[in-house]
Amino acid sequence: MKKTYKIEVDCANCANLMEGATKKTAGVANATVNFMTQKMVVEFEDGQEPAAVMQEVLKACKKVEPDCEIYL
Repeated sequence: MKKTYKIEVDCANCANLMEGATKKTAGVANATVNFMTQKMVVEFEDGQEPAAVMQEVLKACKKVEPDCEIYL
């Protein structure tokens, strides 16, 4: 299952680092972060609950950029 989220990220490099952190999160099959459109597309592994996985994604992204926001 794929879901698109609106994000708030300050620079293209941070978006790239957030994408990498998201891909390493358990339950995520793939992810892309687009700085220009301020969107994140997350593909979840089968059987995963998106809301629970996204809480972990948000924690991982806040380690990269503490003031980032992901609108769930």
